[in-house]
Amino acid sequence: MEEAISRFEKLLDENAPYFPTIDRGILEEKKTGKWSKKEILGHLVDSAIHNLVRFTEINYVEKPYRHRPYNQIDLVNLNQYQIMDIHDLTELWLSINKQILRLMKSVDEKALDYKIILSDESVIDLRFLMTDYVDHLEHHIRQLRS
Repeated sequence: MEEAISRFEKLLDENAPYFPTIDRGILEEKKTGKWSKKEILGHLVDSAIHNLVRFTEINYVEKPYRHRPYNQIDLVNLNQYQIMDIHDLTELWLSINKQILRLMKSVDEKALDYKIILSDESVIDLRFLMTDYVDHLEHHIRQLRS
């Protein structure tokens, strides 16, 4: 987990000041069937919200924990990230992720082995889910920086 936490901290430190500096036209440019960079950041907010709930709930709900997917496209549209101020969007993204980082730093070693059943009935553990969250974040930040 230490390596994932280190990568996570670096992503937050490097990108929170960067996102508001991206030209508005670049941030809001839409291509058919694709999210704008602003909407990608909004998707990362939705992902953070859902994963914060997962990372918290797994500690007190019946086990194994059942992973609940969410409708990513509808959430991005309903939350209207495309018209949100980039400073507000960045602050929201950063604030939720700081809380996730606090959780990841304090998670009990035993909890990392808690089993999670995905919608396809495959089984992972909390360690995998947390590491995958950081990988997912890296993937989309590369899109934001391209």
